Amino acid sequence: MTKRFMDITVSLLLFVPALLICLIASLAIFIDIRANPVFTQRRVGRNRRPFTLVKMRTMPPDTPHLASHQVGAAAISRTGTVLRRLKIDELPQLWCVLRGEMSLVGPRPCLESQTELVAERDRLGVFHIRPGITGLAQIQGVDMSTPVKLAQIDAAYAANPSVMADISILVRTAIGGGRGDAAA
Repeated sequence: MTKRFMDITVSLLLFVPALLICLIASLAIFIDIRANPVFTQRRVGRNRRPFTLVKMRTMPPDTPHLASHQVGAAAISRTGTVLRRLKIDELPQLWCVLRGEMSLVGPRPCLESQTELVAERDRLGVFHIRPGITGLAQIQGVDMSTPVKLAQIDAAYAANPSVMADISILVRTAIGGGRGDAAA
């Protein structure tokens, strides 16, 4: 209950500044790749229910819907590289948090096609919590290219959730800790 209250409160506080940043990023994306700056993708959520993830576009629209580590780094636009480095591409996910599909902190939501990660998270009971915009694995530099290790870290987080841990993860993310999923 406290976690959800924190999710809603922080998301509402960040929503207007995030919207302004996203408007500026949208213009840069459109100038760079002449495409809709908003990107949606079906992901696996809490209790394995699929939901639509919303992000800023960092790759051209004809890029296959694969995990970042399965797509060549050349597919990431110049603007996308900056957005990813600054984590601006993640800001639209505040909408997913407000809708209750995500949390600020939790396991990063994976694609349904990432069967090894889905199976490992299922086996370890990770899907009982909401996925997050950032998480323990991300600040440790572990991404979806190592599904077993990622699922183990996600399971450790899911087994011992705390507001203080979430605050620590959010602060470490905000000051540049961790990285996004690496492109091959």
